Amino acid sequence: MGLFDALFRSSSILGIAEETLEFAIESSEASHPNEYMGFLRGTEADRLGLDSDGLVITDILVVPGTESNSVSATVKTSQIPNDVKALGSVHSHPNGVISPSAADLETFGRGSVHVIIGAPYRRSDWQAFDSQGQRTQLNVIDVELPETEDFFDFTQADIDDELRR
Repeated sequence: MGLFDALFRSSSILGIAEETLEFAIESSEASHPNEYMGFLRGTEADRLGLDSDGLVITDILVVPGTESNSVSATVKTSQIPNDVKALGSVHSHPNGVISPSAADLETFGRGSVHVIIGAPYRRSDWQAFDSQGQRTQLNVIDVELPETEDFFDFTQADIDDELRR
């Protein structure tokens, strides 16, 4: 398994935090007419006070050097941080079409959930897809997000443990 593949672990995703979804929608609108692109990160449900096993999408990583225009967003893979909690991706479609393009499907193999947000960027203008590009259910969960400092709250032992899985 390569490092890039190790960044995208497979785990039970319970949903996306409401505040995280709102951030993605607002960021997509702010990027218009260009596409918005980021990677989804999760936090263990029990760390958010939920009595469940699995992960809740709580963060969006925007990779430095991402280039976007009205029809695509390109990430420089060499700029992706060594983050063991990436679950998939989020990006916008300024044309309003909320379904994956052929180019999207090529990138969907990495991670288990991919969110597309379409113009005009209302709360209802998004959809989640699995790695095959099929629509999937992604619950919106009202939870208090962890402190920002928690972003780098992992040790080398945590990384080694994740890579062994």
